[in-house]
Amino acid sequence: MSETMRLQKYMSGAWICSRRKAEEYIRDGQVLVNGEIAKIWQSVNPDSDIVTLGKWAKMSQQDFVYYKYNKARGVETTCAQREGNSIIDIIDVPERVFPVWRLDKESTGLIILTNDGRMTNYLTHPSFWHEKEYVVETFGAIGDSELEEMWRWVMVLGSRTKECRIERLAAGKFSIILTEWKNRQIRRMVEEVWSKVKKLKRIRIETINIDGLMEGQIKRLSHKEKNQLFKQIGLAV
Repeated sequence: MSETMRLQKYMSGAWICSRRKAEEYIRDGQVLVNGEIAKIWQSVNPDSDIVTLGKWAKMSQQDFVYYKYNKARGVETTCAQREGNSIIDIIDVPERVFPVWRLDKESTGLIILTNDGRMTNYLTHPSFWHEKEYVVETFGAIGDSELEEMWRWVMVLGSRTKECRIERLAAGKFSIILTEWKNRQIRRMVEEVWSKVKKLKRIRIETINIDGLMEGQIKRLSHKEKNQLFKQIGLAV
C-alpha cells in the first residue's frame, strides 16, 4: 500500500504544475478529492484517492480539448515558463492545456495535452495500468540477458519495476512498453544492466501514436482518436 503524500506534491507530480500553483488551486476551491473540495493541509493516497481539478471537472464535454505533440530534445514538459524552453512557451493553441505524462528534457516523442483533469487522472493514476511505448537506443550493443533482466524486473528508486514488454530492434536498439511510471524509469532501468541510453523516444500512449507527426508539430486529436482512447481507458465520451 502506498504511503500518503501532501496533496500539493501529488498534483505537482501528476499534472506537471508547481506546488505553488497547486496551492492556489486548492485555496480557490478548485481541487476535489474523491468528489469533495480539498483542504490546503490535506494528504492523499496515490493508489486509492481520486484527485480532480473542480474547475475543469465542471466544464462541459464541448469545452475539453485534446492534443498530441511530438516533443523535441531540449523542451521541458512543465507548465512553468522557463525562458522559452518549456512546452507551454512553445506550443501554439488557444486553450490553457497541461501535459499528461512527463518526458525528461533529453527525451523526445509523444505528449498528450489537455484541459480535461478527469482524463489526466485516469491516465496517470497508478491504479490504472496504461501502456506507454518507447524506442530506446543505447551507447553500444545491449545483450539479450540484459533485455531479459529489464523485462522481468530491476530495482528502480527502491522498488521492483513491473514486468514489461521488450522487443529487440537492432544491436543497440529496442522497443519497450511500460504500464507504470517512475521518474526517469527507462534510463534507470538501462543503467541497472550496466548500459546507458543514447536516445529515447516515446511513440505511443495507449491508442494514441506519433505516426505522421513531425518533430515539434502539435495536432488536435481526431474524433476517432479521442473515442478510441476513451474506450480504452474506460471513460464515457
